[in-house]
Amino acid sequence: MRLLDVEAVLDRERNIRRVKREIEILKELDDKSTSYAILSHRWGIEVTYDEMTGLTAMKPRKRNDVRERDGYQKIIKSCERAKKDGYRWLWIDTCCIDKRSSSELSEAINSMYRWYHNSEMCYVYLHDVDEPSFPAKQDFSRFGKSNGWPEWFSRGWTLQELIAPENAQFFNKDWLPIGTKEKLVSKLEDITRIPKLVLSWGEVPRDKLYQRPCIAQIMSWAADRKTARLEDRAYSLLGLFGVNMPMLYGEGSKAFQRLQLEIIRTSSDHSILAWNRKAQPMLYGSVLARDPSYFRGCHNIKNVDASLFVEKVKKCIGEGEPVVAADQDDLLSFYNSVDSTRLLRWDVTNLGIHVSLPVLSDRYEDYIYEAILPCRDCHGNLITIGLASNGPRSRHTYLPFDIYPTYACPEFRSLYLDCFEEPEEIWDEVPLALRDGDTSSCGFTRCGTFRRTEVAGDTVTFSSGGDTLIVLVYANDDTRCRFAVGLGYYLGELWGCVVCDESSAQQEACSSWADFAKQAYDIMWNAPISKSSDNTKDVHLPQTVFHVEIAQESRETVIRIEQCPGCCGEYAEQSADELYPSPIYGGYQLQPSGQELVECSGQRIKLGDYGDFVDGIFICRGNIFNHVEQLRIAPSAYKPVISPVSSDLYVPGQVHTQHDVATASSFENKIVLHQPRNVSLPNNKDFGLLLRALSTRLACYGLVTTVIECSEFYKVDCNARRMVAEEGEGKWSAGSGPFTPLCFITFPRPWIPRCARRQQFKRIREHFYAVADMVLLSARLRALC
Repeated sequence: MRLLDVEAVLDRERNIRRVKREIEILKELDDKSTSYAILSHRWGIEVTYDEMTGLTAMKPRKRNDVRERDGYQKIIKSCERAKKDGYRWLWIDTCCIDKRSSSELSEAINSMYRWYHNSEMCYVYLHDVDEPSFPAKQDFSRFGKSNGWPEWFSRGWTLQELIAPENAQFFNKDWLPIGTKEKLVSKLEDITRIPKLVLSWGEVPRDKLYQRPCIAQIMSWAADRKTARLEDRAYSLLGLFGVNMPMLYGEGSKAFQRLQLEIIRTSSDHSILAWNRKAQPMLYGSVLARDPSYFRGCHNIKNVDASLFVEKVKKCIGEGEPVVAADQDDLLSFYNSVDSTRLLRWDVTNLGIHVSLPVLSDRYEDYIYEAILPCRDCHGNLITIGLASNGPRSRHTYLPFDIYPTYACPEFRSLYLDCFEEPEEIWDEVPLALRDGDTSSCGFTRCGTFRRTEVAGDTVTFSSGGDTLIVLVYANDDTRCRFAVGLGYYLGELWGCVVCDESSAQQEACSSWADFAKQAYDIMWNAPISKSSDNTKDVHLPQTVFHVEIAQESRETVIRIEQCPGCCGEYAEQSADELYPSPIYGGYQLQPSGQELVECSGQRIKLGDYGDFVDGIFICRGNIFNHVEQLRIAPSAYKPVISPVSSDLYVPGQVHTQHDVATASSFENKIVLHQPRNVSLPNNKDFGLLLRALSTRLACYGLVTTVIECSEFYKVDCNARRMVAEEGEGKWSAGSGPFTPLCFITFPRPWIPRCARRQQFKRIREHFYAVADMVLLSARLRALC
């Protein structure tokens, strides 16, 4: 380690005009046995190793040019501070490394975390802070290009320079001390989301006793940090993960791929695969993230101990999340097959990353499946990743599954995960026209935007090198009401979301619009993306008369605000039993319950589908679960209710119980259902709030509130004997199931009156004005008399 001799540097500076020979200012020393200070700063116009060592040999004009640079003044001020604090030696990355030597540069990068950790004191110089105190809050007007905080917090290399030193002191632009790491630890945690334990400990804990953060969480700390060289986004993280690798500048994004493979070789942490799929610009790709930004929002991910993993999987399946179509014997066989030793073993091979994981196969597309990782999100749910078979390998993919799919029995499978696929740039820039002029008519103004996506006037531009999600905040100061609109670009399509500010609705102390924007961004980034043919999103702003709607068509987004006709509290006291009135008569009755059912007519009707019901034909327009991502209601309110279907029907030649077979009869046909069960929407207050929240846009639509699932169904004659299926009648033929031949469709009560209420308010207004006119006419007649 080459260190600056503080006294020699300052002596040379004092006698710069009289020095005739070069003074030795740098010396090779051992970092473990030497007491030294170290500088952390944002690079500007700096002084190199060659310039620092050859300063006295320069011609006066060139020497003066070097001495006038901000980088040289940083060196002198750092030396003065080190001398004042009693340190003889100082390390500064700009002038203590001879970057002309690739071997020296590689050694320095691989050792840098250790050097910062072994220092006695780290001086953190914030060049853009003028005040004599540390910034108290986010300020986008001063630090707009660095997320509202000093630029030092947005750089890649400064992450390890913040964590590694046990002692650090912050200085402003004039080298006045503005706080220490110890005293500012809570503020630093708020800014960086790095736990206090890590900041206080001076390193990433390696022992379970200290709750070592998982790989995804550590990566999330670097998600929004930038470096001048693309490769440095990976190289700056080597020390945090305790790995080493050679520097290959020019390899681009492959550096981060190499880093992840090095981590996998020394770790059994599956959270390295749990990056946010919104960051993936293509449908298929490597299971490895392309850069740290893919881990944005992963700061709450936790690992699940291998010994507890099976119990966690068993609990999730037992609670119906996910819904698995398997009997108890098959599930028991699966639970017994999970080997914790195989679970923790990773191998990097020529076919990819060899790993063993529980796998859930889609019942309709067996080449697409989800692998369950032994790690959980902030809600305690196990994290899954979508995979698609590609020969012997499995590629990461986007899974357009339903909210409540039914899987085949899970299996503990050996997989080769594709980690070598070269990512392709499938898009450069995508402009989006923004139409929000109507918001001003209701008193709302656009406060600002969050993230670095370019916004120029009424155009938002997404680029492959920028963020794929931007948040715009609108506020009405008179009513203390505000909301955030998120616009994103994902898998070649634009998507949108709207989030209202709950604190302003509840008259709580209002935070800054930037704080709210950050909260909304986290909600939208972590919310699932659902595929829907409906490109309109809406939400009612709580405790107000305003209703927000965003509509997206092609490359245009329209934001509208309208006043609700006073209907938002009408169903608050409605009992749960009144959510679903009488069903639409569909021609079939389930025996012996008499439940009215509609034939699915060959369609793949799903629970929660809504649409038009015309002349006995249901035309699906979407699914209500595609809208829940924008509504913050407890997820437990959406769990489907599963119940058996009982019948005393006897089918000749078959042995069964009362739950094995049931019948549904119409005027002309009778259907036998094998192993039927009811899968229904919940009927409670929370779900009623969801239906009411969607009533603005889904008024007058029918809703599938129950589906009958079965393993097989067919027609029978009057003696309950199976009839031979006619040609073209494949919908009644036997199959592997499960099938959904029948469903229960109704018009939810909160959706019925929406159109009628508008007409009612119109009649009230007309009646009011008619009465007012009569009163005015009577007054005039009395005046004439």
